[in-house]
Amino acid sequence: MSKGKNNKKSGKNKPAKTVKEKKQAKREKREEKERKENPKISDL
Repeated sequence: MSKGKNNKKSGKNKPAKTVKEKKQAKREKREEKERKENPKISDL
């Protein structure tokens, strides 16, 4: 993710997503990470 330069054009593995999908994916990733770090709060 740290490669800042030509991110927009290089459609690495998937076609462009909408902003909503990007935010959703980011959120899911973050929640997954938090789940691993604190298993207690994980499952709601």
